This record gives sequence, C-alpha cells and structure tokens, in this order.
Amino acid sequence: MAELIDIKDLEERVILAAVSLSDGDDTENSLDELEELVKTAGGTAVGRLIQNRESIHPGTYLGKGKIEELKELIWETEATGIVCDDELSPAQLRNLEDALETKVMDRTMVILDIFARHATTREGKLQVELAQLKYRAVRLVGLRNSLSRLGGGIGTRGPGESKLEIDRRRIHDRISQLKSELAEVQRHRELSRQQRERSHILRAAIVGYTNAGKSTLLNRLTDAGILAEDKLFATLDPTTRNYRLPDGQEILLTDTVGFIRKLPHNLVEAFKSTLEEAKYCDIILHVVDCSNPQMDVQMHVVYDTLRELGVEDKEYITLFNKVDKVEGNPVFRDFQSDYQLKISAKTGQGLSELSELLGTILRSRKVYLEQLYPYSEAGMIQRIRKYGELLSEEYREDGIAVRAYVPAELYGSVLPSRG
Repeated sequence: MAELIDIKDLEERVILAAVSLSDGDDTENSLDELEELVKTAGGTAVGRLIQNRESIHPGTYLGKGKIEELKELIWETEATGIVCDDELSPAQLRNLEDALETKVMDRTMVILDIFARHATTREGKLQVELAQLKYRAVRLVGLRNSLSRLGGGIGTRGPGESKLEIDRRRIHDRISQLKSELAEVQRHRELSRQQRERSHILRAAIVGYTNAGKSTLLNRLTDAGILAEDKLFATLDPTTRNYRLPDGQEILLTDTVGFIRKLPHNLVEAFKSTLEEAKYCDIILHVVDCSNPQMDVQMHVVYDTLRELGVEDKEYITLFNKVDKVEGNPVFRDFQSDYQLKISAKTGQGLSELSELLGTILRSRKVYLEQLYPYSEAGMIQRIRKYGELLSEEYREDGIAVRAYVPAELYGSVLPSRG
C-alpha cells in the first residue's frame, strides 16, 4: 500500500517575481529578503524574474511578455507557485492565477504565514488571525482558486486556517469578534502598563529590523530565555524583563516584533497594541545589524515605522550589533539618535558600556537627595532603596544620614518630616 504524503510536508518550490520601477532601486535586495522570507515560511526559491516597467500592471502585475517568460520558467524549474514582491490586488491575484495556472502568492501572504507559525500567546494568535482575515476578506475569489491548487503550504497555516472557505459575511462577523477580544487584551495591557508606571521604574523598548539581534540582546542582559534564531521574525510576542544594572539601578526592557520593508498595513494595524510598547517607554534601544550591507535601508525602515506609530520625543540609543562579524574597525553613525555604541549581543562585547550609559541616563532623570532621617522614619529608607539609588547610609546618634538619587516625582514624598 502506497504511503500517504502529508501535503504540508511537501516543500514548496517558488519563483520570485518583482517589478522594478526605476534604475538604481533596490529590487534585487528586496528579492533577496523575499527569498529569506520564503525560506522562513518553509519554501525554496528556485528562480527569480524582474520586469522593468514605468508602473505596475493594474490587471496582472507583470506585462504579457513577462507572464509568458514566467510560464516557461515554472515549467523548467518544476515550481509549485510564484511569489510577487508586492501586495497584489484581488484582480491581479485572480488574473495571474488564470494566466499561469499555478498557485500565486504575494509578499504579504508569506509574512502572514510566518507570523501564524510564530504566534504563541493568545494575543499573538488573535492578532495574526485578524490580519489574515482582513487580508482574505477582499480576496476570497482569487484565494479560493489559489489555495485549491495545493492543499497546504505557505499562506494556509495558522489560527485563520479553518476560516479560509467561509463566506464574506461570516468573515466580517469573526473580524468584529476578534477586535472585541483584542480590545479586552489591550485593556489588560494598559493596566499592566499603569502598574509599571506606579513602580517608578524607567522602561526601554528594544526595537529594530527583523533578525537584528533584539532577542539575543534581551537574553544576554536578563537571561530571558526567549527564542533567538538566525531567521526573520523568529520571535513575535513581546517579552518584558527587569534588568538590574551593576550599580544597582533597575530598568524594564521590552523586546518588540521586528520591522521589515513593505510590512503589511494589516499587520501594523493588528499589532499596534504590541508595537505601542515603544510609544510608552522612556528610552528606545535601536538594534542595528551592522554586518548587513542593507544596514542604512533597514535603519530608515525602522524610523519610518516608529513615526507611523507616533513614537517621538524619546531618548534613542543606537546599538550597532554583530560587530564580531565585521572586519577592521569601521565608523558607524546614526544622526537620528542621541547615543551610539558598537556591541555584539552574541559575545558580550560593548555591553558593559551599554550598562554604564543606561546607568548615566537613569541617574540624570533622578534628583540628588542628602538628608538626615530620625530612627522613627527608617522605613522611608526602604522606599528610597526600592525606587531610587541609595549611595550611602550612615547610622549616627542623631539619626540616619542618607545620600541617594530618587525619581523627581517621588522627591517630596521621601523627605523626612520636620516635627
């Protein structure tokens, strides 16, 4: 008896297709990144095709001649589908399907698939399903054709998988339900955020392009134990950990989802509450992969995304990570940040300088206090120790002499009473 093959275990062989609208654009680099995305989603790129055009064809994405060329390439490489480097309209998706008689996907579908694979928390799964359904709601006809060509694979995984064939009305009902559930999750997140604010501990958000080394940095500093792989979007759900600096001060560090060029709008919308951790923090740690030739483009994408989220008036520290992969001693600059450091989250290089810098920034936001406390108010010192930085305490006959730095908003409440 022949062994049954699980269609999901079949590795998809795809051809990458893109339209270049001007000389000197970064279409080749964008396709390199798309190839990495396909690999992360479990597929293999077996060919690529770029068409130079003044504008994307509104009906078929590519022009007629290139579609014929693509047909030949599909036959030669035995590809199971194609992936376009831009988000396709419903008409483009349907027309390309009809012309090529093969599975057609776009960049957004691949990214959604990766997010679906990596969502582990309830919030992450809700966010991914919402983004999937919004994307599919306007593409039901084209997607139905596409997905029936191959029973599984890229674009069919994740929480939204069982919803693929439901009609548009039920999809919109489910979208409303998901929005309601996410609003509840967001309320809980807001409460947690308020509790953190009451603790008077400053917060830093770790942001950066996907695969820049954000999770590795958080693991290295706090032993967070989160997945850190050399893959795009290896981690999806945000993790917050307390980091105690060598000088005794504390700061909360939050790892955020990685950014990427052409990040689908539906994903930005769905993950807004997660990404907004950066909006409510005090310091931005911008992790940059300085070994990547596309470093400048990636930095630009991160700043653009942060602006879109309304993240402004923050203190920025740019961490040029992976210096262990760079030869020589190159000079890196980021004119949009307040501080820059060269580090390797993997080897630990530069992390002591980062701790010192964080300590200096935290201290600059506190007020120096030098007071004598009567023994009856010794409990006040514990409050200073908890929320501030206790430099010294000397037990004398007339009381306890204290030197410390305390948060400005707490200064008045920790002064000794003058009775």
